[in-house]
Amino acid sequence: MQDINNGIIKLVSSLAVKKYRDKEGLFVAEGWKCVRDTWNAFNCRYLIATKAWYEQQGTAEHYPKLVLAHKSQMARMSQFTTPSDVMAVYEIPKVDYSDDEVRSSLNIVLDNIQDPGNLGTIMRLADWFGIKNIFASKSTVDVYNHKVVQATMGAISRVKVHYCDLDFFLDDFSDMPVMGTFLDGENIYSAKLPEGGAFVIFGNEGQGISPKVAEHVTQRLHIPSMPRKGAKSESLNVGVAAAITISELCKSSLCELGNG
Repeated sequence: MQDINNGIIKLVSSLAVKKYRDKEGLFVAEGWKCVRDTWNAFNCRYLIATKAWYEQQGTAEHYPKLVLAHKSQMARMSQFTTPSDVMAVYEIPKVDYSDDEVRSSLNIVLDNIQDPGNLGTIMRLADWFGIKNIFASKSTVDVYNHKVVQATMGAISRVKVHYCDLDFFLDDFSDMPVMGTFLDGENIYSAKLPEGGAFVIFGNEGQGISPKVAEHVTQRLHIPSMPRKGAKSESLNVGVAAAITISELCKSSLCELGNG
């Protein structure tokens, strides 16, 4: 246990920026629920908390990593309007995957998703349906962004996000089915969906799936609006579209394979 100092405050504050998260290999989980849900999944560098929080919620397990701070100091480090009484500074883990795991599971592919809440929602969906791997374009929002970490509601502990060049990555698995949603796609409710390992792509909030990545799609799907006539929303939020699509895919054996 130690008291906080300006060096730690400066370090934690810098982790709001991706460049510094990458440089330090660290990210922040803020708030007791977020810390509790991630505590056993990552190596903790510091557990920063007020004395009052530690006296009420802390345990002997927390003590070796504990750094005590005043509320005003917590506010200087917090990325939220209302700072919490506890935050954990974790080491960013190395994540990997095996070809066998990919080939036997449903895998999510994200093409330039920008909104942290959308990424967090999709990670929660993946966690709920037993999907272990998400492959994201390098332009997709950083999974260790504080808003994403918060939005995952603990799913960041179990779902791995791999950033890569999607064009090259999908080339390596060119024999596998690749699905994506498009306005001119096949009705998802009547389409024959794959029952083995596959990819499903979700695109940018405003532009959808980019043309280069769309070249890899082997089955274009569409979520029809109902009823057909009358005023309609222009489109579905990508998180909502992902929920509908993944739910339909899990009527096949894809998600059972993913849970295996």
